[in-house]
Amino acid sequence: MSSPGVPDLTTLRPRLPSPLQEVEDERFTRRGVRLFLKRDDLIHPDLVGNKWRKLAPNLTAAAGRPILTFGGAYSNHLRATAAAGRLLGIPTIGVVRGEELANRPLNTSLARCAAGGMRLHFVDRPTYRRKTEPDILARVLRAADAEDAYVVPEGGSNTLAVRGCRALGEELSGRADVVAIACGTGGTLAGLAAGISPDQRALGVPVLRGGFLTADIRALQHQAFGGPRGDWQLDDRFHFGGYARTTPELEAFAEDFENRHGLPVERLYVAKLLYGLVVLTDEGAFPRGSTVVAVVTGTPQET
Repeated sequence: MSSPGVPDLTTLRPRLPSPLQEVEDERFTRRGVRLFLKRDDLIHPDLVGNKWRKLAPNLTAAAGRPILTFGGAYSNHLRATAAAGRLLGIPTIGVVRGEELANRPLNTSLARCAAGGMRLHFVDRPTYRRKTEPDILARVLRAADAEDAYVVPEGGSNTLAVRGCRALGEELSGRADVVAIACGTGGTLAGLAAGISPDQRALGVPVLRGGFLTADIRALQHQAFGGPRGDWQLDDRFHFGGYARTTPELEAFAEDFENRHGLPVERLYVAKLLYGLVVLTDEGAFPRGSTVVAVVTGTPQET
């Protein structure tokens, strides 16, 4: 039984551990590589994939207080937080990058946040960039009338979230040689790497440009576990121009994968991950006989 004010997450009936599905794809089999999909997209219809793993411990820690968090106009994290608030009866506030958006019609993603009961607060981009600075954060909380809120960082990647994502690695312990995941803020990879076996390797495919994630992931692991954990690395080649960017080539790849396997492919993270794995396999990055797991962290957004 939950303590007073602490939401009972079992009422949401998450599907854990999430299914592991083998995919027969000649681009892998001809290289002697087995590909599996870790279907975190099936954990919960509204709190999809790594969003469940990151949000669940923070929802518990919030103990019923309003939750304030941050994101861009197309943030999956904002949508998941709004859904969690709606399902559990917790007020949510989304601080959105770009005050110019306040006077425009909401896009589909932000409209779903609002429909889920999230109160949206738009801030200018310079302020947003400095949102982790204590004085700036305090100013944002006052402006949003949310000084009593429990604050979750952009993307949900804090110490509790990283520890929550360790369970993903533990679910895959001994099940693969390489576990690959698309990375935004790096929190899921930081936790995943801490949960896998010593003989396994975690591979991150960043969806943002900049090459800054290595330091961020190291910092997250230090905060969550006191130091580095697991064998992990990043391949920065498959961001396709940066976050929320796609190209005709990536779109064609995603459509082809969907047609081959009957699996809807989310474009901003999952498609980039799968594309990267096809390229790496063709380059011989995985020895013959290897088993590779791709973590499906989300589903396509409606447009």
